[in-house]
Amino acid sequence: MALLYAGLFTEGSTDIRFLHSIVKKTLEQTAYECSGQIDIELLPIKKENTGLSFVEQVVEASRKGTTEYGIHLICIHSDADDENADHVYKNKINPAIIELEQHHSDDYCKILVAIIPIQETEAWMLADKELLKREIGTQLSDNELGINRAPETIAQPKEIIENAIRIAHAGLPKRRRKDLSIADLYLPIGQSLDLDKLKTLDSYIDFRNNIREAFKQLNLLHD
Repeated sequence: MALLYAGLFTEGSTDIRFLHSIVKKTLEQTAYECSGQIDIELLPIKKENTGLSFVEQVVEASRKGTTEYGIHLICIHSDADDENADHVYKNKINPAIIELEQHHSDDYCKILVAIIPIQETEAWMLADKELLKREIGTQLSDNELGINRAPETIAQPKEIIENAIRIAHAGLPKRRRKDLSIADLYLPIGQSLDLDKLKTLDSYIDFRNNIREAFKQLNLLHD
């Protein structure tokens, strides 16, 4: 059995709570396509709040992941904040890959897997609206909650979810209202979200394809 160490670097602490289970399960699903058994260890790499640029942060995360954990690949998250991922690839991911190539592979992981949710990470939370409503604790319809649109067409999905929580709880008697915020949803939804629901989103498909390419670079997967 082979052991694959993967690093996970995200924009914020809420992102890592939501994405950790999703990334690990996606890595494991891809590993099933490989010959032989592969055990996945996913290691969160904390963001250094030192005023570094995105590329500098990725390079530092790559170094830290390699020297401290011996990672084989590193998953890098950045929201698109746009209707597609072109800007992030052009100005963040590709420059980070180019910069990593200038460093020695003994000390830096150079196999990078981009995770770029369209608009915001919260769009992925809208991939399973029934799960979202269960976690909020409501039986209101998607239309009533304002979550009836396709996730990646919503410019500010975080605000949409926060508003859905307010709508759901506004109609309840005070004694039944929960002091719930979107921050309470990241971990349980990330842990419970069915990957098949995410496969309807182009940005998740892109992430899965990036994992496959990384596995090919590691000679774990072949066409």
